Amino acid sequence: MPATINCDVAIVGGGLAGGLIALALRRRRPDVDVRIVEGSSRIGGNHLWSFFASDVAPADRWLTAPLICHGWRSYDVAFPAVSRTLRTGYYSIESRRFDQVVRGDLPEQAAMTRRDVAEVTPTAVLLADGDRIEAKGVIDCRGPGDLSMLHCGWQKFYGRELELRGEHHLERPVVMDATVEQLDGYRFLYALPFSTTGVFAEDTYYSDTPDLDPVLLGSRLDAYAEGRGWKVDRIVREEGGVLPVVMGGSFEAYWRAGGDKVAKAGSRAGLFHPLTSYTLPDAVRTATLVAAASDLGGAALHNLLHDFARSTWRRRHFYRMLAAMLFKAAEPEERYRVLQRFYRLDPQLIGRFYAGHSTLLDRLRIVSGKPPVPVGRALSAIRESYR
Repeated sequence: MPATINCDVAIVGGGLAGGLIALALRRRRPDVDVRIVEGSSRIGGNHLWSFFASDVAPADRWLTAPLICHGWRSYDVAFPAVSRTLRTGYYSIESRRFDQVVRGDLPEQAAMTRRDVAEVTPTAVLLADGDRIEAKGVIDCRGPGDLSMLHCGWQKFYGRELELRGEHHLERPVVMDATVEQLDGYRFLYALPFSTTGVFAEDTYYSDTPDLDPVLLGSRLDAYAEGRGWKVDRIVREEGGVLPVVMGGSFEAYWRAGGDKVAKAGSRAGLFHPLTSYTLPDAVRTATLVAAASDLGGAALHNLLHDFARSTWRRRHFYRMLAAMLFKAAEPEERYRVLQRFYRLDPQLIGRFYAGHSTLLDRLRIVSGKPPVPVGRALSAIRESYR
């Protein structure tokens, strides 16, 4: 017989956003009965999330600190005309650790994995097997909503964690290596040294299409490893994905398309950086916001998260404008010049940019001087960002 499960908060989707909300509620509000529903076997899936130290406010680091697997004090970038080491902390969270920490904090019955969802309302979740969760409030964190409501380019990537036969000789992360051949838009390689012989390498593209070919990108990763003199002993793990880079669109239409009157978080709420597609800074802010809420009912959660997501969207028009300039004003093989110019700027400005906290002076500095794209096309792209 179908069962009815009662709780205070039901979180649908056990990715980064949902897992962080569950973890924040458990640590700040242990009296709140939480359920997190995930269709796969693990909380967090198969992912690696990385972030800069400046992405997370000092007051919120209690949430991310237990999750960090790797950390470095600086990172490198490389372009045809610019190479720099930036003295900024950089950290990575592996989904295996994320799953372990979230499950370890929650009561055993709270993490409901391998459970498919049929329907979500503000106060209930109907599972595909007929079971039903009745909650005071529901938060939908199941990934992007209807992206046709937004004007998007695409960031797509394919990565491998490698164990090498010898040392890789990387002293720190290479966050962007754009000295590689520019294919399918702006392309860069990304490499994280996990140990002296362990490295995560990823091939990333800012592309006009969402098409992802793991076989082709895998062969390019092979060529990159060979070019660095790496001898691969085994592939430990692989991951790939396609993320939206948002140039414009209607926030309200996107929100409604993801479920009318249902509270949402993560990509489903539009809570990601329009240009970098980063989700972690917003996911941390959302989790701490929910954990501090006085009312966890369905209507209150909807209003809280809708207003937070809407205000975040409005503040980020500048980033959508830059995304439009990158995709609409620059030829695909010349897009790297935009990032090459950006990485000549002050490291603190760069940090605020990734965190989504660029000041007015930062914005003026980013767009001042000779543009790396044709002026006419840049103006046309700016108009695109207002659509």
